[in-house]
Amino acid sequence: MAGTDVLVDGPVVEGEAPARRVRLPADLGPCLVFLAVAAFFTIELWRDPHLRGVAANLNDQSLAEWFLAWSARVWSGDLALLTDRMNSPDGVNMMANTNNLFPGALLAPLTWAFGVPVTYVTLITLNLAGTASAWYLLFARPLGLDRLAATVGGLFCGFAPPMVSHSQAHINLTAWWLVPVIVYCVLRLVRGQTPVRTGVGLGLAVTAQVFTGEEVLFLTAVTLALLLVAYAALAPRAVLAVARPLAVGLGVAVASAAPFLARPLWTQFAGPQRGWEGLLPPEYFPADVASYWNFSPLTVGGWGGAAGRLAGHPAEMNTFFGWPVLLVLVLCAVRLWHHTFVRAAAVAGGILFAVSLGPEIVVNGVRTGLTGPYELIRGAPVLEWALPSRFALALVPLMAAVLALTVHEVLLSGRRRAVLLPVAVFAALVPLYPMPMRTAARPAVPAFFADGRWADCVRPGGVLVPVPLPNPANADSLRWAAAAGAAFGVPEGHYIGPWGYGTPRRPTSGLLAEVQSTGVAPGIGEAHRNQAREDARYWRASCVVLGPAPHRAELRLVLDQLYGPGADVADVRVWRLGSGT
Repeated sequence: MAGTDVLVDGPVVEGEAPARRVRLPADLGPCLVFLAVAAFFTIELWRDPHLRGVAANLNDQSLAEWFLAWSARVWSGDLALLTDRMNSPDGVNMMANTNNLFPGALLAPLTWAFGVPVTYVTLITLNLAGTASAWYLLFARPLGLDRLAATVGGLFCGFAPPMVSHSQAHINLTAWWLVPVIVYCVLRLVRGQTPVRTGVGLGLAVTAQVFTGEEVLFLTAVTLALLLVAYAALAPRAVLAVARPLAVGLGVAVASAAPFLARPLWTQFAGPQRGWEGLLPPEYFPADVASYWNFSPLTVGGWGGAAGRLAGHPAEMNTFFGWPVLLVLVLCAVRLWHHTFVRAAAVAGGILFAVSLGPEIVVNGVRTGLTGPYELIRGAPVLEWALPSRFALALVPLMAAVLALTVHEVLLSGRRRAVLLPVAVFAALVPLYPMPMRTAARPAVPAFFADGRWADCVRPGGVLVPVPLPNPANADSLRWAAAAGAAFGVPEGHYIGPWGYGTPRRPTSGLLAEVQSTGVAPGIGEAHRNQAREDARYWRASCVVLGPAPHRAELRLVLDQLYGPGADVADVRVWRLGSGT
């Protein structure tokens, strides 16, 4: 094989010894730097997690907090992946949703002690810092990169613009801290190191990632598969040499993961309330070509700018790497073209870039009418379910590896003029430094829920109808249930299911939503009351609770007419419905 192979042989310059292993205390410094950067980015949320929220995505934050409250229930023996704690009584298929089960369970003591909003901001912070630290350790230890080079790679992996963007409530898409563990296991397999034991570790890491963020695992698998194909074309003998240990290890990984994942994956793809595969068409979130060389408005280089218009949503800025990084990346690739890995990464990255453009090429907000390479995978199971622009997330570790390897090799060479390239790398990264996340005020959770008064009107596991009812357009009342530890069920909700997002409203729910929207209380007749009783029986509700809401006086009037006079309890109004049957 021509040149060197960073994966099989380690990142060494021809004829030189591998870099010595870094001692643990020396690794703490970069990890603390990553934590400081993450804390700076989330500082506005840390000021008051309970009363401040992500300005760009308050709705998804409410849902994520409910997921974290639900996942903490695993320690009480609630292992049901079809839960009736939302969309009662039909329930929600949690495997079809971004449930955050593994990190939520790990942080359950924090939830119990300080409340789920503190867990939420902690998870955002640790996802970024943990991802950066995990990649740093992979670069510095198994790959043997210089500590400074590994720091560059870790910073880019943890704080690249797509990671910063998805921190706005898409916490499942920022949880990449297990991916370096998966990559490490794959590296051990291709190096022929204890395939059976490594395969077991790989299976366990994959299992944990499934319950942390399946889409991240999907993107990781796609990237590794593309690298394998590229290696097969560029260095077929090297691939044949590692085929046996790789096959053995992957087989052991599947066998190790199967007992944990067989039932959950069946639930996800064939179980009740499974998600609708065509949730969003690929035309919905393509990557604008111009977005690649623009700066994200969440970073130093693009702060306050208008480039965000090139993305479909502030939390979907997957491609805003900025022109300096792209330019430096090309220079680094040219400098390291003798590495098989760099050439393979260029092939894999080129494919990911092409697919991210979606079915029709868009440039600077203008649809060109040109068919994008994404059309080649349209109709392919699983592949077409991902939003096109999110394939660019997988570019981050590939780009980071090339940048870090360049810094490493230049520092190792000792040539003064060559140092200009690492300087250019650092200069290109400066505009990508994240600015503090924008936050917005949100109402306090009613004391009725926060202080446990809800238990006076609904038994644990029963159904409480919050008004406003949660829905994809307004999920704030899910925070009330989250504050109670998801101890009771709520009708409807904000989730992915057979109907796409949410579920069709019951007539009473639709009536209340109209009153909340218009402020007009219609005349309530016997037909309305009969329907309200029927809907309460369908929901199996024990009580209806009116909390803070627009046009609250009109909602209270309508509810009094539907269910009879309610009672003020703490800071809410309650209508008791008996058993709800």
